[in-house]
Amino acid sequence: MSCFSLISGKFKMSIQEDSVLSNGVAVGDGDTESIPSQTDQTVSDLTDLKTYSTVILNGEATTAELRATSTSEDQETEAPVKPPRSPELEEKTEGLPPEEPKAVPLSSGIATLAPADQLWSVSRNEAVQLRMEGSGQASETPITIHQMFLETVEHYGDYSALMSKEEGQWVTLTWRQYYEQCRAAAKSFLKLGLERYHGVGILGFNSPEWFISDIGCILAGGLAAGIYTTNSPEACQYVAANCEANVLVVENQKQLEKILQVKDQLPHLKAIVQYKGELQQKLPNLYTWSEFMKLGEEVSDEQLNAVIDSLRANECCTLIYTSGTTGNPKGVMLSHDNLTWTARTASTLVDFTYGVEVLVSYLPLSHVAAQMIDMWLTMVFAGTVYFADPDALKGSLGTTLKEARPTYFMGVPRVWEKMQEKMRAIGAKASPMRKRVADWAKSIGLQYSYSAMNGENVVPWGFMLANNLVFKKVRAALGLDRCKICFTGAAPITKDTLEYFMSLNMPLMELYGMSESSGPHTVSINDSYRISSCGKVMPGCKTKLENPDADGNGEICFWGRNVFMGYLNMADKTTEALDDDGWLHSGDLGKNDQYEFLYITGRIKELIITAGGENIPPVPIEDALKAEVPIISNSMLIGDKLKFLSMLLTLKCVVDDNGDPTDELSPEVLDFCQQQGVTATKVSEIIANKEPAVYKAIQEGVERINAKATSNAMKVQKWVIAETDFSIVGGELGPTMKLRRPIVVKKYQEKINEMYAVNKP
Repeated sequence: MSCFSLISGKFKMSIQEDSVLSNGVAVGDGDTESIPSQTDQTVSDLTDLKTYSTVILNGEATTAELRATSTSEDQETEAPVKPPRSPELEEKTEGLPPEEPKAVPLSSGIATLAPADQLWSVSRNEAVQLRMEGSGQASETPITIHQMFLETVEHYGDYSALMSKEEGQWVTLTWRQYYEQCRAAAKSFLKLGLERYHGVGILGFNSPEWFISDIGCILAGGLAAGIYTTNSPEACQYVAANCEANVLVVENQKQLEKILQVKDQLPHLKAIVQYKGELQQKLPNLYTWSEFMKLGEEVSDEQLNAVIDSLRANECCTLIYTSGTTGNPKGVMLSHDNLTWTARTASTLVDFTYGVEVLVSYLPLSHVAAQMIDMWLTMVFAGTVYFADPDALKGSLGTTLKEARPTYFMGVPRVWEKMQEKMRAIGAKASPMRKRVADWAKSIGLQYSYSAMNGENVVPWGFMLANNLVFKKVRAALGLDRCKICFTGAAPITKDTLEYFMSLNMPLMELYGMSESSGPHTVSINDSYRISSCGKVMPGCKTKLENPDADGNGEICFWGRNVFMGYLNMADKTTEALDDDGWLHSGDLGKNDQYEFLYITGRIKELIITAGGENIPPVPIEDALKAEVPIISNSMLIGDKLKFLSMLLTLKCVVDDNGDPTDELSPEVLDFCQQQGVTATKVSEIIANKEPAVYKAIQEGVERINAKATSNAMKVQKWVIAETDFSIVGGELGPTMKLRRPIVVKKYQEKINEMYAVNKP
């Protein structure tokens, strides 16, 4: 049963047709799911509302009956447990039965798709065909963002949606308040002159205002475009110009200054809105958040509703800009259906309860993974989002996790690695007895996790004791004691880190996808995962491996309603990514095991092709060395078009309040140094003295991984330690902490050249 047949108590829709041809694919008969109508016009009584309408699939009308029946008095409805809410909210909603929330007025709208004759487009105002199937998840009725939002508000309007801190106190927005604020923002965008299919750029850290700006823009017919907070003024200008942004929403003075530097190069820009802090200067068309939200008060509901009613599920509503590692960022065009179908489909894979789930929003919302999980998936199950502080990745995330106690948590690999490092550092200072207990418990935990993973479910002797003594305490200390699934994705993660969390009975579930697949394409879940695998393909999607080699490794290609529309104004790049049959080519290499679990084995563009013509995927070698030598923070394999392989390494160090790596060695490295009788406390001291104990440990690690190499070409011949660890600020890591190889090569070209310099007599 799909998420919509579960959630909809008041409206059911069935298409009574033997079959409907759409996109050249037969859409089979059978019940499709509830579609709330598009607009919020005044209808005083929803009881016994009946609507007859036409469903248009890609411009081809089919007669269909939309049958809506109200929930009967005696219908059994399980009342979900309420999420944490403020005392004020509890007072307002006390005595309100959860199965009979205050009705959101609806109008009878026509569920339509815009006419389209191909699967892709690069024009902002052009619709695409949907990859619909005759049955199963891919046959779900397409809906817009507004329809999905309204469905949640209709049933869970008085439940907590967004939690943010103001002056140290959590402040709640209910789903109804959130919806009303998005409508108010949409009216203000219209008042400011937001044109259809033009962008609203959002430049700031995660907050209710970010969500409201994004959805308000979509409701007003614009294209929501997140901009990374780490972008330079020039990079901000590129995105804003590319999406022809009429309005830019910025967090604070720091981000505002970037826009002010380039606003004269933005001919479509009409206004700037700052959502945090006081304005330090008065400028024409510069508004505070409160001023902005009042701008549209004179815009009528009818005017906004007319725009909302014109939205189509197969048209673009969101732009996700790639990080631009190898050139200008590409604007990934995502349709309403890309977002709503992917969110609804992903929700069917997790065990959730409506109105109960809690998530923490901290990863960049301009990245597809954070946006899909924090904004859209949460909307499907009426969850509660807690916003972390802007310095979350610099240390405050732990505090937010302990306060929110999320039921799902997504961490990029570096977040899990940092947790691992911190716990190991604490463990190193424990008493011998505590260390022995922890080591015993972790061995039991790893044994149990592997057993559960393989479907054996053999509970080792002592597991319950280990769970009570260690695992529960660790989860509580991390704020993950209620967490049902811990996800990881957006970059490769090492087996060492995966096994560490398995040993604590906290297996990490890997997700795999890309901006161009609206986020997830394969998913691991607690009862269906394999270590180092990215899981199985989502229902309604397909994966194929193009040109597989003898070992079964081929390019991973995607098919499904999660596949993007195209790159904005980039036809050549779009046809590179999408083949003639509409398959998305990921550029990643992978293979499936006998159980259809997908394993990523490399990236075509990252493959190192040595001067001798040998193809070498770098990640396995890099991860192997980090596992052998735990004092190494980052490693990057070098050797493309060169005679041998070398590595650029960094040591683990202390990170300052701004997220910048310092020269101070991390506690883990200091402990190692003390054990080896090394007095150095700084990275620069290790390098200046070529500290023998450290260099010997690294060299021995290199020799151990070389011993496992399948050919001489795959052996690392030289390595060098960089003075500074890689970071987002330094440019070596992207916003999700993924290694940006071309930038690292450019930055450290001199050191690389030294390793390959010919020794002259």
